[in-house]
Amino acid sequence: MKRAALLLAGGAFLLGSASLALAAPEDLLPPSFGNPAPAPAPAPAPSVSRPSTPRQDPGGSGNSNPVVQQVPGGSGQSSSGGGGGSGGPSGSVSGNGGTSSLPSGGSVGNLTLPANFPSLAELEAMETDEVDQLLGLKPKFDIPAGARRSMQEVGLLARSEGGFANNSLSNQPAALVRAALAASDGPLVSRWGHILMRRVLSSRLNAPAGLDPVEFAALRANALNAMGEGAVARALVQDIDGSNYDLSLTNAAFGSYIATGDVLGMCPVARLQPTIRDDAEWEMMQQICTAYVGDARSADRRLQRLLGQNAAPEIDIRLAQRFAGAGGEGRRAVTIEWDGVSELNPWRFSLARALGVEIPDNLRNGDGAVRYDLADVQIPASPLLARVNAAERAGARGVLSASAMVDLYSQLYASDQYTAAQKASARQLRAAYVAREQSARIAAMRGLWGEDGSYGMQVLTAFAAARMPVADEFSEDAAQLVASMLAAGLDRNALRWGNVVPEGSQAWGLLVLAQPERQNMVDTGAISSFSGSDESEDGRKTQFLVAGLAGLGRVAAEDVTDLAEDYEIGISRQSVWSERITAAAEQNNAALVALLAGMGMQGTGWDRMTARQLYFIVRSLNQVGLSAEARMIAAEAVARG
Repeated sequence: MKRAALLLAGGAFLLGSASLALAAPEDLLPPSFGNPAPAPAPAPAPSVSRPSTPRQDPGGSGNSNPVVQQVPGGSGQSSSGGGGGSGGPSGSVSGNGGTSSLPSGGSVGNLTLPANFPSLAELEAMETDEVDQLLGLKPKFDIPAGARRSMQEVGLLARSEGGFANNSLSNQPAALVRAALAASDGPLVSRWGHILMRRVLSSRLNAPAGLDPVEFAALRANALNAMGEGAVARALVQDIDGSNYDLSLTNAAFGSYIATGDVLGMCPVARLQPTIRDDAEWEMMQQICTAYVGDARSADRRLQRLLGQNAAPEIDIRLAQRFAGAGGEGRRAVTIEWDGVSELNPWRFSLARALGVEIPDNLRNGDGAVRYDLADVQIPASPLLARVNAAERAGARGVLSASAMVDLYSQLYASDQYTAAQKASARQLRAAYVAREQSARIAAMRGLWGEDGSYGMQVLTAFAAARMPVADEFSEDAAQLVASMLAAGLDRNALRWGNVVPEGSQAWGLLVLAQPERQNMVDTGAISSFSGSDESEDGRKTQFLVAGLAGLGRVAAEDVTDLAEDYEIGISRQSVWSERITAAAEQNNAALVALLAGMGMQGTGWDRMTARQLYFIVRSLNQVGLSAEARMIAAEAVARG
């Protein structure tokens, strides 16, 4: 039982290292192995008794009975035959026919074992990494001291790359920043608000005074995950050394890796800090990592143990077994059956996509459908058609840019793996760009937008809309064309339509908000004309128009109060949130304003947004120099209201 002997030696070494005095290490190999006699050991400390070591016969007399090293704590007997020692309650170690027991919670020599120290039988059943963990042999750090990264300025975007100043939040109240980040736990109603929030969350920022940098990073990563920005959250957590992770950052990182199908990306932390979580998914993750470092058989045994213990739903463990089996030595044929599975979860979705396992369509219905659509566009292993079908939602949210959407549709058009019917939308997009007749181009765009004017499809057609000539014959489509261009930030292209669209129309309303600069105030009569043709529920588009113009300072000050009363906006009413974002704007703190603006845009649709909130967001952003974002958010509100 050589392995058990090694385990016993490791346990005795660990316990002995904690003592005040420790005898010199002994050679556990008997003299019959032919080793030279060990050098005389230094005198042991008085408090520790060292058993005598048998010496080899210097004359080489050919003693036929092998000399057996006595195991400390044993029966004190040895035998060259078959029954030398007495077995203890916790198991035994045998060598050359002799046995000796190791009592759990007892002592080895003068060393006292912990009460919960495993028996020899339990040690023998353990895997190598479990023994390393028990004996404290896992390193605390996986990076040399000189290469470890600072916890200051954690993030992706430097100021020179479009990020916010690294000290933007350093002097802000920790409680305020923590509350704003914790409240950002879902999607934003605005595509442009989403883009702005992603930018501030991914900037290289110092943590506010009084807020732990690890907690600050975890809060930001959680907010990104909740927005559907798993790829950005993953890049953020990768900026932190694994030895600095705590439970909250581990959970945030786990969510980002699963959301992007990067299952193995969590392995460095899972291997370095195996006990940081105690749940079935974490255990399955550890076994997957074990398989991919070359011990697939051990991983399979432990996953099979989880299955027998019903530690997790069978589908979750089967997927983990299939993934681990791809690590190299797996021999088990794992069949994935969805019968009896009533819902998806991120674990099932991510592993199924990574493994190429087809997911039943009925499991993607319901409230979680959007989550998996956003995940599909970020998982390279997802089928191309699934990514294209999910792109509309991702574009409307702000997860995908117009260029990224066009790239996906171009791949579909060029693929020979799909039918003509499946490639219909890709052919339609191509016609929107390159059809010979302008009428054919606008017809293709109308087909993509649909009767309700899908905002995600307006993002897709932004560059095609910018190629359309300004002409009276297309004036009926001007509102859709302008909204499409503004969805991608093509404001100067959109402004070419200023001389064509009639005052008071929806296209006019979008353009007066999108103008980078405006010399004259907007006339209240034009606003009345806009209101007269507004068919939105409760006149929401008109409310958003007034709020946006007031926030940008494009309505005379004496008219703002009257317009707010006429359209029931209530901009004079204050709340804790409006006071905070106003104060941040007065301090010219752009990052804090952006953070609070994102907090004020939480929701799944523009019916969750009020004109009063829009007013404070637009005004504050404009005041701190984020006027482009303020204009695009205001125009989007009118387009989608």
